[in-house]
Amino acid sequence: MNANEIISALTKDQIRTDLPELTVGNNVKVYQKIVEGNRTRTQMFEGTIIKVQGGGIAKTFTVRRLSYGVGVEKTWPVNSPNIEKIEISRKGRVRRARLYYLRDRVGKAAKVKEKI
Repeated sequence: MNANEIISALTKDQIRTDLPELTVGNNVKVYQKIVEGNRTRTQMFEGTIIKVQGGGIAKTFTVRRLSYGVGVEKTWPVNSPNIEKIEISRKGRVRRARLYYLRDRVGKAAKVKEKI
């Protein structure tokens, strides 16, 4: 048994299967659990997926949105227990794996075409 087989056997039960398939260009709503003292609440972050990287237990995705004219990007591990749920609100049609060019665009130029 080599190291890769051992790692995949240990992490197999931690990989989440309840989340939708995350593809670059989709608009998503990510519901995240926030712990404040002894209370927990859910916070929603809505934006466009600009990057999906890694694989297996180490897979991460980055969501970008504009908040009061300032670009905000958040990166989450896909298998994080802090993610309550992810909803896909719009499927985007893109031809790139990374949408870093959206950082330079403002307004309607920063829109991604919708997949029909």
